[in-house]
Amino acid sequence: MNFLNAIHPLYSASGLVVGLLVGLTGVGGGSLMTPILILLFGIHPVTAVGTDLLYASATKMGGTAVHGFNRTIDWRVVGRLALGSVPMTALTLLALAELKISSGAAQVLVTKVLGVALFFTAMSLIFRKALMQLYARRVGELPRATVRNLTILTGAILGVLVSLSSVGAGAIGVTALVLLYPSMPITRIVGSDIAHAVPLTLVAGLGHWMLGSINWHLLGSLLVGSIPGIIIGSLLAPRMPEVGLRTILAIVLLLVCLRFWFL
Repeated sequence: MNFLNAIHPLYSASGLVVGLLVGLTGVGGGSLMTPILILLFGIHPVTAVGTDLLYASATKMGGTAVHGFNRTIDWRVVGRLALGSVPMTALTLLALAELKISSGAAQVLVTKVLGVALFFTAMSLIFRKALMQLYARRVGELPRATVRNLTILTGAILGVLVSLSSVGAGAIGVTALVLLYPSMPITRIVGSDIAHAVPLTLVAGLGHWMLGSINWHLLGSLLVGSIPGIIIGSLLAPRMPEVGLRTILAIVLLLVCLRFWFL
């Protein structure tokens, strides 16, 4: 009964909606949940990011288990990404601790980085196909050593973005991997990206926990809604027009991004 009393129905409803979108499109977790928590519910930006990171790690574990069972994860790519992301996550959290999480400077930093991350997420949703075609014509296959180094660099960039905004591990990560590994099947790229998101969001989320920026009641309410939402969305995904959904999602993200830039 105490657990049921702690569940906030509006938070759970938000988790359900975001879970549906993640199940339908594969993206939209942090890029939608964190803005919802900040703009609709008035949650402090750093608390919203920290709570969403642990929320994301819990949901990505389920996705990783499924992809691992289906053998659609390239653990070499996951290791390269983590080699860049985990150290940069730790350094970013140390910088955030120096700013003091309740300070105005930390709030401004998080909201502005969130706006930038949302912008690049929206661009990757809209222009991924065109970018892939341009990249194939102008660049093509890269040397193996270059691919390895760029993968580690991609992980480092994601570590900073995700630690400060909880956004970027999905759409931006997948787009980068598609460009770096053009011959890899998309299911394997998605699986590898989801598997990498687990240590990334877990380390970042635990770091935010140590900083005191986790709302546990909020986290529980979100998971109650999002878990069935992801299941339903995944079942409906084959029947839905993915391109149209991604375009609508990108437009929403651009509008939210402008809101954060002009806060």
